[in-house]
Amino acid sequence: MYRLTPYLFFTLVIVLIDVYAWQGIRVLLTNSSPVWRRGVATAYWMVPVLAICMLVAGSFYNVSKWSDWLRIYGVAAVVLLYICKFVTLPFLMIDDVVRVFRWIGSLLTKKENSVPFSGSRLKFLVYTGLFVGGVLGANLLYGMIRNAYRYTLHRVRVPIKDLPEAFVGMKIVQISDIHSGSFIRTKPIEEAVERINRLNPDLILFTGDLVNNIATEIDPFKEIFGKLKAPLGVYSIMGNHDYGDYYNWEHAGEKEANLRRLHQAHADMGWKLMLNEHTTIEHNGDSFALIGVENWGAKAHFAKYGDLKKAYAGSEQAKLKILMSHDPSHWDAQVKPDHPDIQLTLSGHTHGFQFGIEIPGLKWSPSQYVYKEWAGLYRAGDQNLYVNRGFGFLGYPGRVGILPEITLLELEKA
Repeated sequence: MYRLTPYLFFTLVIVLIDVYAWQGIRVLLTNSSPVWRRGVATAYWMVPVLAICMLVAGSFYNVSKWSDWLRIYGVAAVVLLYICKFVTLPFLMIDDVVRVFRWIGSLLTKKENSVPFSGSRLKFLVYTGLFVGGVLGANLLYGMIRNAYRYTLHRVRVPIKDLPEAFVGMKIVQISDIHSGSFIRTKPIEEAVERINRLNPDLILFTGDLVNNIATEIDPFKEIFGKLKAPLGVYSIMGNHDYGDYYNWEHAGEKEANLRRLHQAHADMGWKLMLNEHTTIEHNGDSFALIGVENWGAKAHFAKYGDLKKAYAGSEQAKLKILMSHDPSHWDAQVKPDHPDIQLTLSGHTHGFQFGIEIPGLKWSPSQYVYKEWAGLYRAGDQNLYVNRGFGFLGYPGRVGILPEITLLELEKA
């Protein structure tokens, strides 16, 4: 019974949302023919039936084993519809508040019509609510169809104080948050990899979350990502999703085997996975330190596998230090106060919430209410942080306003 409690709760929520939102739909059908009303009603109530069936199925059968299309797009379509319905609810609530005051007024003036909610709905509010929900739904649908694989190149010049001449103009491509378990298509990914290679970067860095949960998710794409090439190599780190912490394993040994398999996947692609360590890289007759830590987030619900002190040890004398750390909250929590000589930190993790607005003069996303640094370049004194918006997607299989990113960083003197 305990296992079913969350599903019973969400079933109740679904029913309540549908019953209330249906009141607005009925207004649209007032002057429609009986045949049309029955057709709309049938289509409308099929959605909650489908949603409840999915909830019941999810309680008995591991969702990760569903077919890709059902798991990614079927679930997303149902969730999208409920987001649209939820957005209409405040407008219906305002309408009901107005009707209550009308009823109270009728009681005070002793009018005959004194039955609660007996007055007709304010069609303006109903239509407005349905319009707002429809516009949001259309944008979310467009984000799924058009934007999920619409990779955008961000060219960023990173000013670094006292940068040695050997590293001036060095080009680094950063990608992050691939989440290969969410991919259905391969062609756009192949094109993105080709695009990265055409940039002729000196170094390619991947900052975590190769999979959603299971190591085998990357298997269909290993050959594609294995084609990424750079003279100084391709390096990678782990993200919070890479440890399998969000999956119900049969036993601890199964989880450990999954982690070993994921480590091997990095090697199979020719990526040098960094696990709380650093390496010295030669370039143009000089050398710099590349530091890679495992996932470490300042938010309490994210596991802390990273050990920056261990990874940093031995790199003190390097003239240039570049840190890869998946979660940008690590920068304020440990990097800035404890290691002010790390000039550049590269992170991902936020995805920019895959939703927001980025136009000249305006940059907004719900992500900014959770993460102080959530997308783009940030500076504090002589230190820089770049937060990549993510290559893939998670949960919602699309993007609205915040497009998937390939970053080309070019170092320059401050």
